[in-house]
Amino acid sequence: MSHETADADYLRGPENATGTNRSRKPFHVRFVSILIVVVLSLALVFFGGFAAFATYVSRMTTPDNPPKADAIIVLTGGQSRIDAAVDLLKSGKGARLLISGVHPAAGRKSLQAATGGDKSLFSCCVDIDHAALDTIGNAEESAKWVRDHDYDQVILVTNNYHMPRTMLEMSRLLEGAELSPYPVVNSKLDNGEWLTKPEALRVLFTEYNKYLFSLGRAVLPLRQTPDGLKILAASPD
Repeated sequence: MSHETADADYLRGPENATGTNRSRKPFHVRFVSILIVVVLSLALVFFGGFAAFATYVSRMTTPDNPPKADAIIVLTGGQSRIDAAVDLLKSGKGARLLISGVHPAAGRKSLQAATGGDKSLFSCCVDIDHAALDTIGNAEESAKWVRDHDYDQVILVTNNYHMPRTMLEMSRLLEGAELSPYPVVNSKLDNGEWLTKPEALRVLFTEYNKYLFSLGRAVLPLRQTPDGLKILAASPD
């Protein structure tokens, strides 16, 4: 190697001299780029999951002739739910009905009047749960009720958008019981119609986030529940 070449290499530095020096972006630029990719990927998964959830829920239909079960459980939150559950009880699809999550001020007479149900049917075959405040509470109180009556097969009644989360919470606590979903459909949302209805879109998006939270709870310990049964057993008022 000539002196001129050696001097030139020395002036360029060791990396330039070997030709291995590569232009590299500053660390903060690379970090931001990676962060953007991660955020976009998570957003794609999140909204893709929402689209799948909304499509699945919107295609649910109410069974015309559900199989007979030992009992029926309905979660409050809409008058149509209770009406549907009482109709199932009347038709002999279950021997007993639990209405879970009833407001403390609402008694058997008011529920009977609201649904137009038969007084003798409500007196003999309807139990009322005032303790549950949310879907988790519904599952906890329902599990106590099912165990107390030694039921093996249960028809579960709630709205279609609420059914995935309800089934998830119930299946965690009602181990060994066969759950038959009976979704109540109040609005036609199939064929992507939920995209054109702001209120339906809001309800579905809110429920999707709650469903994700329920999935996350699967890796956490179950919430401790108080001892004792907090269910108002069927009896004449």
